[in-house]
Amino acid sequence: MKFTTALFGAGAFVLSVSSVPVRRDVPANLIPSFGVTAGANPDGTGNCDGINGPNGQPILIPCSCPPDLATFTADLNANVAAGHATNNPSIALSFPTDSSQASASARIEAAIVTLQNLNGPGVGCPAASTTFVAQQAAIQAGTAPPAPAPASPAAAPAAPAPAPAAPAPAGGVDASLVPQFGVTAGQSPDGTGNCIGINNIKIPCSCPPDRNTFIADLNANVAAGHATNNPSIAVSFPTGSDNASAAQRIEAAIVTLQNLNGPGVGCPAASTTFSAQLAAVQ
Repeated sequence: MKFTTALFGAGAFVLSVSSVPVRRDVPANLIPSFGVTAGANPDGTGNCDGINGPNGQPILIPCSCPPDLATFTADLNANVAAGHATNNPSIALSFPTDSSQASASARIEAAIVTLQNLNGPGVGCPAASTTFVAQQAAIQAGTAPPAPAPASPAAAPAAPAPAPAAPAPAGGVDASLVPQFGVTAGQSPDGTGNCIGINNIKIPCSCPPDRNTFIADLNANVAAGHATNNPSIAVSFPTGSDNASAAQRIEAAIVTLQNLNGPGVGCPAASTTFSAQLAAVQ
């Protein structure tokens, strides 16, 4: 009887263990590649080359960026399991694995959030240390198939920036040339500080920022020639009507958006249609 009882107890234990949910890591083949190699052309002050900026020259980034892939993957897995950036809980994220365009964009957004909050709220690597923004723009514009299969049709990207008006005063920008956000702040709040951005991606309810505040920050960045809150990133705002000038204006807007309150501390790309607008003019 004792032997029979022991067997039953063991069986019950096995059943109990097998019912515990197992956390699964994100598929490695769906994690977007950095597109940038850390430590390129160090300048001796801790800065290295990132992606090319509006002037065609590499943007300076910390030589430690992008991070080690294994470290990044571990942080991404932790964030996805939590449903938000573990180092910045106000920013929700998800990592859907289907082949839709919206899911591919959400995966890139999860990678961007993880990148920019590696070591604390807004403390990580800048977007310029990867090609994540360009990859997301290509997906949203339908010019690149998201993994693991070609993207399904989605809404057309937002219209490019308005036609240029008179040149802006020295040190400022012409407000009519500042790209529209394309997203309204505070949509469908979930009670945890998150609202809805593009493609139903969750964003802070404070994003995008007040437009007047944003334009004031953009003016300051353009006047300085770089992001005042992240001086390693150059900014320019040409007024020409050609696509290259329009693209530089949108890039200046993206830099301003993502560095509103400090290096990499601002609003995510999903809080505007800037990426789609950039892809459209390119």
